[in-house]
Amino acid sequence: QVQLVESGGGLVQAGGSLRLSCAASGSIFGFNAMTWYRQAPGKQRELVALITSGGSINYADSVKGRFTISFDNAKITVYLQMNSLKPEDTAVYYCNADLYTDLVMTQPYDFWGQGTQVTVSS
Repeated sequence: QVQLVESGGGLVQAGGSLRLSCAASGSIFGFNAMTWYRQAPGKQRELVALITSGGSINYADSVKGRFTISFDNAKITVYLQMNSLKPEDTAVYYCNADLYTDLVMTQPYDFWGQGTQVTVSS
């Protein structure tokens, strides 16, 4: 079984910082992409940041310059450093991983973390 465990969420004042972590465990032989999504009440799920195995990184326009995604290959952990947080960043943040679960890596599979709440007060 593959699991993604998220941590680092919490309550922070506007202008503050948080770092989210998403650690993958199980039978994992590689990754295609790791992604952070978020979903605020009454809104659809939004892609926040993406990193691929080839090193390509993309951010939503709303977080560019404030958020940084990174990946630790040894730990199979993706991070989201969030600085200059705004109340609009309040949401449940979800980690998504496109992972290879067999040695020959013929096909990646999609996995989701449980979500972690980020609340930014004004």
